Amino acid sequence: MEILYHGHSTIQITTGGQSIIIDPFLTGNPVAKTKAEDIQVDYILLTHGHGDHISDAETIAKRNNATIIGTHELATYFSWRGCKVHAMNTGGSRSFEFGRVKLTQAFHSSSLNVDEEQKIIYMGMPNGLLLTIEGKIIYHAGDTSLFGDMKIIGELNVIDLAFLPIGDNFTMGPEDALHAAKWLQAKKVVPIHFNTFDLIKQDGDAFVNQLRQQGIEGMVVQPGESFSIN
Repeated sequence: MEILYHGHSTIQITTGGQSIIIDPFLTGNPVAKTKAEDIQVDYILLTHGHGDHISDAETIAKRNNATIIGTHELATYFSWRGCKVHAMNTGGSRSFEFGRVKLTQAFHSSSLNVDEEQKIIYMGMPNGLLLTIEGKIIYHAGDTSLFGDMKIIGELNVIDLAFLPIGDNFTMGPEDALHAAKWLQAKKVVPIHFNTFDLIKQDGDAFVNQLRQQGIEGMVVQPGESFSIN
């Protein structure tokens, strides 16, 4: 299984001839190394409806005939835009060609700004993602604060890899993400949602060093870099 980090919260996973992308934000992403038109995937997974997580979902979905997986509200919106979709909701799980998806809680907001109309469209509850692929469990927390049920997620799942936001301001910062990592008991933690903009600038290496002091393996992945888990 190959995992490619495109920066911000955008993760691409390729397994068994299938490729998925989580929260595609490439156009307008100052740290992205890949253009949206170069992405080839079969599925698009969305955690919530903010522009820095869904901005390229429609373009990628239509060009690849890919299926968008998200909450009922997100799926309905993109179906109205002419995309193939599969609707889910918090706590639900479903098997797909690449593996199994379960939506977890996340504490954040979820909306789409229509700037020209000065209108905000509600996009349902935000979520995290628990993915079971090739027998490995991958947790993508989405945009979230620290919340106590992360302990339960860690107790009920043997998490091989966790992607946790550390940018602060809009999500939990490094201190809370450190608590999240301990509660989740993940074998490896990769920080995301930081250094895309000045407002969420953080020291990823310092966070990883703090993880190591707690006996947790961490890894900073630069935009455009990939790695494998076996």
